[in-house]
Amino acid sequence: MKPLNPIVVSGVEVLPLVEGGKGISISNGESSGAWAASGAVGTFSGVNADSYNEAGELIPQVYFGRTRRERHEELVAYAIDGGIQQARVAYERSNGQGRVHMNVLWEMAAAERVLHGVLEGARGMIHGVTCGAGMPYRIAEISASYGVYYYPIVSSARAFRALWKRAYHKFCDWLGGVVYEDPWLAGGHNGLTNSEDPERPEPAYPRVRELRTLMSEFGLHQTPIFMAGGVWRLHDWADWIDNPELGPVAFQFGTRPLLTRESPISDAWKRRLLTLQEGDVLLNRFSPTGFYSSAVHNDFLKELQQRSEHQVAYTVEPIGEHVAPFNVGARGRLVYLTSHDRDSARRWVADGFTEALRTPDSTLILVTPAKALEIHTDQINCMGCLSACQFSNWAQNENATTGKKADPRSYCIQKTLQAIRHSDDVEFQLMFAGHNAYRFASDPFYANGYVPSVKELVDRLQTGD
Repeated sequence: MKPLNPIVVSGVEVLPLVEGGKGISISNGESSGAWAASGAVGTFSGVNADSYNEAGELIPQVYFGRTRRERHEELVAYAIDGGIQQARVAYERSNGQGRVHMNVLWEMAAAERVLHGVLEGARGMIHGVTCGAGMPYRIAEISASYGVYYYPIVSSARAFRALWKRAYHKFCDWLGGVVYEDPWLAGGHNGLTNSEDPERPEPAYPRVRELRTLMSEFGLHQTPIFMAGGVWRLHDWADWIDNPELGPVAFQFGTRPLLTRESPISDAWKRRLLTLQEGDVLLNRFSPTGFYSSAVHNDFLKELQQRSEHQVAYTVEPIGEHVAPFNVGARGRLVYLTSHDRDSARRWVADGFTEALRTPDSTLILVTPAKALEIHTDQINCMGCLSACQFSNWAQNENATTGKKADPRSYCIQKTLQAIRHSDDVEFQLMFAGHNAYRFASDPFYANGYVPSVKELVDRLQTGD
C-alpha cells in the first residue's frame, strides 16, 4: 500500500479521507466531529438535522401547522436550529483537528434559506459545504459570502462544466474541491441521467480522468477531486493514489461510517448491515425526487415494487383496445381497461387490493384499503420537505404546487427517513446504502459483529483495508 500523504482541504492539510454526508441526521455532529478529530474530514448532514432541548433531549420534528405553508415554515426552522446545533457539536468534538463540512441537497426544501441560516448561526464552525442533488449554481456565491469552501457533487465532467461556466468561475477561490459520485454504486440519490443506462455501470477512472482534464483547462490543477461511491478499502484504489493523471484525490466513504460507535443509527440498523448479501442493495426510481436512488431491498421497497406491478393503463371512454369496463372507487366510477388488464385487476381485487388510485400517467394502481389510507394521510400531512415532490405535488413556488397530480406510486421521504433514523424499524422503512454494503459481512474488521470507533476505522483505512 502506498503511503497516504495529506492534501489541502478547506485551507489545511488533512488525511485524504472524507466522511460522506448522509441525509436526515444519519451523519451528525458526533460522527463528523470524530472524523475531524482523527485528522480527516467529517461531514454532518444539514438535511433536517436533529436538535435538542436544554436538557439534552431530542426534539421530535412534529408539525402543528394547519396548512402545507405553515408546516413548511416549521420544517425550515427545525432544519436551521438542528444544523447549527450539529455544527457546534462537530466543532467541539474535533478538538481543532481536521475539517468539518456540512452536506446539503440542492433539491431539499428552502435550501438557500437553510444554508444562510446555518452558516450565519455557526460562523467559524463549518469549513466547507458539500452539495448535490440537482445543479447547485448558487452554492458558490452563498458559501463564499461566509468565507466557507464549497464542494459540488457531480457525476460527470459535463455537469461540472455547466456549473463552472454559469457560476463557479466567479468564485473560484472558494472552490475547495469537486466530489465525483459514482452514479451506479453510491448510496442514496444518484446522478444518473437519461443518457446513461442504469443497467450498465461505467468504470469510474475514465470519467474522473475526464473531469480532471476539464478542471485543468479551467486552471484547477491542484483542486482536489473526492472519489465517492463504491469506495470500501484503499487497496482497491492504489493506482489512484499519487497518480499524476488524476492529480490530488481524496476518498469519500459513505457506507462504512454507518457502522461505527459514533454513528447515530440504531443498533438494529447496524446489525442489519452485517447481514447483507451481494445484490441486496437495489438501484430504483421510486423516490419522490424523481432521481434514481440505491437502498436495501427490504419490505419497504418490495411494497413499492408491488404497487407498480399492480398497475394498469386506463381510459375514461372506450378507445382502441381499452374497451373492458372496470368500476373504480366507492362510487363505482367507470373506466376502461384492456381485457387482459381487467383480468389482472380482478385477480388483485380478489386478493384484497380493492382500492384503485390514479397516477399522473393515466394508470391505476391497486392497493389494500390500509395502504390507500396511509398514502392519502401522508399526502395530506405534507410539510414540503423537497423543492418539488412527486408524491404530494408540493413545490416551493407561489402556488405551492407542481400543478400535477400527486403520484401514489412514491412515498413521503421525510416520514420514512425520520422513522428509520429514530426507531428500530429497518424492514418497513427506506434504508439507503451503497452497493458495497454487503462487504460488512465478509470483512474481517467486523468479525463477530464488531463495531469500531471512528478513530479505529480511520486508522484501518490508512492501512489500505
